[in-house]
Amino acid sequence: MDKEVDSPVSDQNAVETKTDVVLVGAGIMSATLGAILRQVQPDWSITTFERLDAVAAESSDPWNNAGTGHSALCELNYTPENPDGTVEIAKAVNVNEQFQVSRQFWAHAVENGVLTKPKEFINPIPHVSFVHGEANVKYLRARYDALAGHPLFAGMEYVEDPVEFARRLPLMAKGRDYSDPIALNWTENGTDVDFGALTKQLLGYVGASGGIVHFGHEVTDLTKQSDGSWVVKVTNRRNGAKKVVRSKFVFVGAGGGALHLLQKSGISEAKGFGGFPVSGAFLRCTNPELIDQHRAKVYGKAAVGAPPMSVPHLDTRVIGSKPGLLFGPYAGWSPKFLKEGRITDLPGSVKPDNLLSMLGVGVSELGLVKYLISELTKSEAGRIDTLREFVPKAVGKDWELITAGQRVQVIRRAKGKGGVLEFGTAVVNAADGSIAGLLGASPGASTAVPAMLDVLERCFPDRYESWKPKLQEMVPSLGVKLTDEPGLFAQVWEHTSKVLQLDTIAVEEASVAAV
Repeated sequence: MDKEVDSPVSDQNAVETKTDVVLVGAGIMSATLGAILRQVQPDWSITTFERLDAVAAESSDPWNNAGTGHSALCELNYTPENPDGTVEIAKAVNVNEQFQVSRQFWAHAVENGVLTKPKEFINPIPHVSFVHGEANVKYLRARYDALAGHPLFAGMEYVEDPVEFARRLPLMAKGRDYSDPIALNWTENGTDVDFGALTKQLLGYVGASGGIVHFGHEVTDLTKQSDGSWVVKVTNRRNGAKKVVRSKFVFVGAGGGALHLLQKSGISEAKGFGGFPVSGAFLRCTNPELIDQHRAKVYGKAAVGAPPMSVPHLDTRVIGSKPGLLFGPYAGWSPKFLKEGRITDLPGSVKPDNLLSMLGVGVSELGLVKYLISELTKSEAGRIDTLREFVPKAVGKDWELITAGQRVQVIRRAKGKGGVLEFGTAVVNAADGSIAGLLGASPGASTAVPAMLDVLERCFPDRYESWKPKLQEMVPSLGVKLTDEPGLFAQVWEHTSKVLQLDTIAVEEASVAAV
């Protein structure tokens, strides 16, 4: 049963205010939803609360995510191999479709002043799948055969020739033993996305157009009222001052912190959900000469038995107009649900309604447990050895270990299994649409726009139809699968590429800017 009471202000010193919308968390999800709402319902008041002192300081920070612009062009976990040797592409197509929606919204936002300077947040970079070994080469050829004829994956190339490999990926070619066969799926028109910069621009627009953003303020409780509104209790982390906000709608975009708040809300839809935290670490290159020898996002295959989150990748990043290079991820573990969280986060999330789900995962995900143990015991030399699969001549002095953000994987009830671990994102909303939240991780940020459009459709069914014309201005393919409309895809691809300035090579510009 949902927690539903009329709550007076319990602390007489607390300040009470009213707003139409509360956004919890100043990350990419809240910023995206706030920007869309400001377009379709400009008369609504929007108040954002962020527990830290900056925008995008957790999972949306550019060094806390790989910034791939996940569109399934290179991520092999989206194209599993079937028992008969064919490759399943349905998930890859779905992820790509979602990213096209994000691109369309960003382009519309640039054209209408919501976003400025697209080069600050999105840049072109090749997306590449890399494998070695005869069996993996055979798989990658089958993947290419399955994807290359698809409209959303047109232009993909298949490369086996060592000379061509060395021309395109010189850093990965030096010292490589080609008696072990290699292969690439190469897509020239991939992107690198700085979700931190994107979030700052979006939330800046929300604030400049009348929204209020409170930093250093933590939402501590959510209580539903009999009229369907919510009492949101907030604490100023700097001075301890209390605030109570009454809101018609609440969106919990708090990353790993979302589960706790949805549990506190008492909505029945959040019952049974659990979360398993996994921290990430990357090796960041400190040698400019090496950075200049690699201009691509190259994804490999996860080790046998390892979870999808462990897929290794050597990533060119463009952050602050400067190219960088990182490799990972290396998994770590902490009971915290946020990088700046509390060690009580995991035990505090265990409730009677999700206990069986949590215990079930402990039994069903022994591969994940084994993987985490192996990662936690890995030495610095061991991490460099792993890197050498991609960079054969890698030496430790050229790389530094950085801690990335916490990822809280969704644990969901499953019949006969207690609970299962899900690698993806899940929107959770109350039946009456008064509150919603986002749980999970990758592809996460890259699908922020379709995820938030989903929130609007679920939570505002009485308004959604009237908003649709405006939403279709932002996303011309809204309600249409681009897979089924290759002509429309060609139009929106050309338009978004032009508006987002994806027809120029950003890392070359970045190299000049960095001199």
